[in-house]
Amino acid sequence: MIASSLARLGLALVFGAALMAQAAAADPDAGKRLTQQWCSGCHVVGNSDRGTDLAPPLPEIAREKGDDPQWIKGWLVAPHPPMPNLNLSRQEIDDITAYLTSLNQRP
Repeated sequence: MIASSLARLGLALVFGAALMAQAAAADPDAGKRLTQQWCSGCHVVGNSDRGTDLAPPLPEIAREKGDDPQWIKGWLVAPHPPMPNLNLSRQEIDDITAYLTSLNQRP
């Protein structure tokens, strides 16, 4: 009886962990929306003609750093001036990183 209860508990933990991992998966579409919301004031985002001359376009950042997601995450966690610290959540950082990485993978 104790063994079957432990087995059920183990299965519940495995399924629960799988659901949590799926819920926390990076979403490039959410990352795109976040960049349009928070980054478009300075950076050109996608085909937008917005942004400034001072900030590199996001597609350019993706070409240069899109194969290094850890660099992107590090930059978003601790940006250097003139980029403001947006205090992004881990999920938002993962989503933006997924979006920029996806730009690097497009022809």
